[in-house]
Amino acid sequence: MECFDAYKSIGAPSEGLYKDNGSRFIALAYPVETEEEVKSIVAGLRKQYHDARHHCYAYRLGYKADVYRASDDGEPSGSAGRPILGQIDSLGLSDVLVVVVRYFGGIKLGIPGLIRAYKTATADALANATVVEKIASRRFRVRFDYLAMNDVMKVLKEMDLQPCAQDFGTSCSLEVRVRLGAVEPFLERLGKVAGIEEC
Repeated sequence: MECFDAYKSIGAPSEGLYKDNGSRFIALAYPVETEEEVKSIVAGLRKQYHDARHHCYAYRLGYKADVYRASDDGEPSGSAGRPILGQIDSLGLSDVLVVVVRYFGGIKLGIPGLIRAYKTATADALANATVVEKIASRRFRVRFDYLAMNDVMKVLKEMDLQPCAQDFGTSCSLEVRVRLGAVEPFLERLGKVAGIEEC
């Protein structure tokens, strides 16, 4: 049975490098989950490599991999962002950002040369990354009375779910991440003994 809620990403940042005719292409790959993270990382790299000519990038996000963007950052259209995205896609990855920082060496490489450079630098960075499996999930807050505690804990144990936050004050509540494939049975079973809301 194919698992629709599992997908591949990278576990930690990694680097790659490609040189051609004096130009250096430094590829930096990052695991990301939101477009805000992407903006923050790209802005940080523009500062860190402020003397570079171009900061081209591409990213793909989400377990459906349906959020993506490719930026040529001043390089000829389609010569940088697309080849970077192509490498991410060829490995079937999501929740990944790759930024390629280019230091110009004085000799123009032409569009085929640029495509090869951005593609090769990205491939190198991704080859140096650890590919991990991620599980798409939703987070729920579960509220219940002390009397229902045993029933709630029994369902969590049987479904192998670990609470990520819990509060046992005057009433009880806990938060739990549930993989997409298990959301329906989770709601059906726990809904009988507790109040559930998505958070």
